[in-house]
Amino acid sequence: MSKPLWVGLFRGINVGGNNKLPMKELAALLTAEGLEDVRTYIASGNILFRSALGIEALDKKIGDAVEGKFGFRPSLFLVTYDHLEKLLATNPYRDREAQGKGQHIFFIKGPVKLADLDGLAALKDNGEDFTLTDEAFFLYAPEGVGRSKLVEKMGKYLKADMTARNLNTVETLRDMAKEG
Repeated sequence: MSKPLWVGLFRGINVGGNNKLPMKELAALLTAEGLEDVRTYIASGNILFRSALGIEALDKKIGDAVEGKFGFRPSLFLVTYDHLEKLLATNPYRDREAQGKGQHIFFIKGPVKLADLDGLAALKDNGEDFTLTDEAFFLYAPEGVGRSKLVEKMGKYLKADMTARNLNTVETLRDMAKEG
């Protein structure tokens, strides 16, 4: 029986000159830590790997290894391949015209501390829409997120431990996982 396939998403690495985490070195480190079939995708911190360990043990193992080698402990979001597929299937905007960078999934770890949905709704512009579930915040931003007031001020109205990936990235990770 093969080990479960995991997707790991680091938050806040390799951006703005902070928290440098070279992907090639990360893959070698995690392989040395006993994770199998480790692959990375783009420098923003996306990893795929196989492991029989549970989510808490993986979070600790990977966090300890990164901190020991690179001197910092970035926030890590772990989902199984099956769970990633479920999130993509339940994306309420999957049939909307704007795909790719027009849609984002914010992966949530732990409980949402504040969700002022009315405040967020007041910020919507240019066809934007959003849906909050217990495990993700789905954002439809057909004009992109660069100039979005909703994204800019989101932290005031939605407080949660989360990291975002655009639909292109999430679908690429799914496709990479399917390839083996």
